[in-house]
Amino acid sequence: MRKIQVKTASAQYPVIVGSSILPTLYRRLPKRSRIFVLTSPEIWALWSKRFLASFPKQDQPCVLFLPAGEQHKRMAQVERLATEMSAAGADRSSLLIAFGGGIVGDMGGFLAAIYMRGIDYIQIPSTLLAQVDSSVGGKTGANLASGKNLIGSFHHPLAVYADIDLLQTLSNRELRAGLFESIKAGIIRDARLFRFMERNVEAILRRDSKALEYVISVSIKMKAEVVGIDERESGLRMILNLGHTVGHAIEVATHYRKLLHGEAIAWGMLAALQLGRSRNTISSADADRVQRTILAYGPLPPFKATAQKLIEAASRDKKNRAGVRRFILPEGIGSATVVEDVKDVELIEAIDWMLARVREV
Repeated sequence: MRKIQVKTASAQYPVIVGSSILPTLYRRLPKRSRIFVLTSPEIWALWSKRFLASFPKQDQPCVLFLPAGEQHKRMAQVERLATEMSAAGADRSSLLIAFGGGIVGDMGGFLAAIYMRGIDYIQIPSTLLAQVDSSVGGKTGANLASGKNLIGSFHHPLAVYADIDLLQTLSNRELRAGLFESIKAGIIRDARLFRFMERNVEAILRRDSKALEYVISVSIKMKAEVVGIDERESGLRMILNLGHTVGHAIEVATHYRKLLHGEAIAWGMLAALQLGRSRNTISSADADRVQRTILAYGPLPPFKATAQKLIEAASRDKKNRAGVRRFILPEGIGSATVVEDVKDVELIEAIDWMLARVREV
């Protein structure tokens, strides 16, 4: 077991990384009158027996289901789930467990944030992407038709339990999607993590337990440090969005149906890398290393979208302020910067370069 402590101005909680966490889950939970679990039908079918094994018969949780897919990350589902909790007797002393991937985690955290103006919750992320990224930091939210996570709040969990055993049932594609977020962590702030992933592609992709535990724990540690410095994304925390401006635009343009989140972010990182190359924020040698490493964890699936459609979607990015587009660029390996002067013509050139790579797939 590895323990990473998240410390922010408003919250402090542990992230536990290791194996065989589910069998000991109940004794790790705070005592509450009612415990609710939000999960997806697919995750529950795989893991319900192991999840419930640690709960005594007299204290079984109430299970709520959220269908899989970004199309269900909407306010209508939040209202339905809140209504079900109310009907089941949830009050301010209840505990909600978000057990699933990033969508379940985001929606569970948001539901906990607004139900009776806030109840406690715990994250048990079931995907690699959720373990290394979305479960940590207190960001919660739901999508609008016009953009991703445009409704949300900051609401930190009491704890995060990242059980590596849950990754056994991930498809290779889902595993790679999560690894792209860890590559991002290395690019923006941890050159040592990047080198490890650059040099250990084979071991990581075959799910070597020691290699995965290292990648997961170091990725979480990096994010915990950034969140501790900038809890509300007023400065440094924005670097965590490398690849997300174009990545989110890709998801919107393809109606969330073609790519997994990590895959869209990987394409977005390649676009940001090209923009950084043209602006000389990163050397050609470092840019080549980053590009090779991203592609080594592929293949990246193709998609169809025009540069203009992606520009339009990027204009609604929630990082923008007062009409100014904020964009994250790599400054080398292990460092990134936020710029506010990216012109449409520059972004179109980077997107056109990325779309040319898409057509080569």
